[in-house]
Amino acid sequence: MAIDKELLDQLLAGRDPQELFAKDGLLDDLKKALSERILNAELGDHLDEEQAEGSANRHNGHSKKTVLTGTSRLELSTPRDRACSFDPKLIAK
Repeated sequence: MAIDKELLDQLLAGRDPQELFAKDGLLDDLKKALSERILNAELGDHLDEEQAEGSANRHNGHSKKTVLTGTSRLELSTPRDRACSFDPKLIAK
């Protein structure tokens, strides 16, 4: 999959090229944003499945989770559900 050149230009605008891959640089920002997006999508699918089975379970805020990557530590905002039945696949409990 190719990433759109205009999107890359937007991401790189105003950034110091030497800091892109450094701790807390663009790469870490992207890892955090993509991870949180995936976690929210996982919870959405989980809740859709439970609602199809007749459950009234729903979203119930977020908790913080620190994960180690190859370059840094990221503090992610992990979504929760009221029934505490959500077990994310991307980053297990």
